[in-house]
Amino acid sequence: MELNEVKKIIQDAGIVGAGGAGFPSFAKLAEGANTLVINAAECEPLLYTDYMLIHERLYRVLEGAEAIMEMTGINKCLLSVKTTKGKALNWTDGQELAPGVFVKLLPNVYPMGDEINLIYEATGRLVPPGQLPMTVGVIVMNLETVYNIRAALRHQKPVIEKWLTIHGCVPNPCVLRVPVGTCVGALFDRLGIKVPEGYTVLDGGPSMGKVIDPSKTIVTKATKGLMIFPDDIPAINVKKRTARVQLTLAASACCQCTRCTDLCPRALLGYPLEPHKHVRVENAVSETMPESVLTASMCSACGVCEIAACCQSISPRAVIAQHKKTLAQNRMKYIAKPGEEISVHPERRARQIPSDRWKRMLGVDKYDRVPEYIPEMLEMERVEIFTSQHIGAPSIPCVSVGDTVEEGQVIATAAEGFSVPQHASIAGVVTYVDPSKIVIEKK
Repeated sequence: MELNEVKKIIQDAGIVGAGGAGFPSFAKLAEGANTLVINAAECEPLLYTDYMLIHERLYRVLEGAEAIMEMTGINKCLLSVKTTKGKALNWTDGQELAPGVFVKLLPNVYPMGDEINLIYEATGRLVPPGQLPMTVGVIVMNLETVYNIRAALRHQKPVIEKWLTIHGCVPNPCVLRVPVGTCVGALFDRLGIKVPEGYTVLDGGPSMGKVIDPSKTIVTKATKGLMIFPDDIPAINVKKRTARVQLTLAASACCQCTRCTDLCPRALLGYPLEPHKHVRVENAVSETMPESVLTASMCSACGVCEIAACCQSISPRAVIAQHKKTLAQNRMKYIAKPGEEISVHPERRARQIPSDRWKRMLGVDKYDRVPEYIPEMLEMERVEIFTSQHIGAPSIPCVSVGDTVEEGQVIATAAEGFSVPQHASIAGVVTYVDPSKIVIEKK
């Protein structure tokens, strides 16, 4: 099977990055790379989705990895996990799991799941700022994405289910599968989970997860975990502040100690990103002179600057997020110039934050325990399928209200260019359609 034919199968299955922004996976596949890095780092505390997928379905992941290697001409794959979880799986560094597929044990530091840090730790290669991993001969894919590719190639199965970690302040943490489009509130009801007064729900982990309203939030192809925490811990405190409060605090309280830059994981890799300088740039200035904040595009939004570095309770991450919005509006980003060289900071290893310390800093260490695995797919009576669950043009609905659809049926086709289709995650009747979403209810 030729590469373009395989890419078409993967696009038609609606496969996107399962643990990030939803980058369409077909676009990552190209000849010329020599290393496939499978990202199973789960650097966020309390996330066990990839760990449980390895524990329960490793052979399927390996089959997916072998298929990707065969069609791209790659001869080496590194299945990358943190050392703690690698030991729990009885793995050793360099262990061969399948022909050409090797274990890579990563340091127990945060943020190991960041693509740029991951590539450096796994391969020793530095991706130039603003460039794609392919420029250093690497393709990176999330573990669940590789699992989904195997399902598409072997069984023509589209992405209609999601592996999730439910964790935090819940009676029984678990990892389970749900239909794409499941309402978080309905999921909690099925699991008997109540959100107490004074507690917050996150889509994602405690470091980078977003505060959500469970009654309105839907599980997408990129959702990795759902967590509940009390409002008085550092992980939630900083997320509850409005953007205006964050920017006002930054403008008035920054003492320019440079600790945010000293500990920035991207800066420690040699990237020309200096968070302390972004903090002192007023938003009005960045809007009129976006070139002055160009380096903001290199920020991974890991949160080290706000949780571990700042002594004034400022969030450089929030300031940089505003600058990134300005750059996006102007379609600008930092791209390394030809011949521009970067070098790793000599104190990088000493300045990295151990995972256990990071959990304590966030205030979530007391909740961390291995969750239960629920093998049965959770059935839902209603789903909302968003047409934009990926980077690129939204899918185009191709069903109407009243149509009866089968599980796995295409309900929104890929748009021209960079896009993927959407599929019905349950069988039922279409009860609502607009350009942004399609609602399906069981008969």
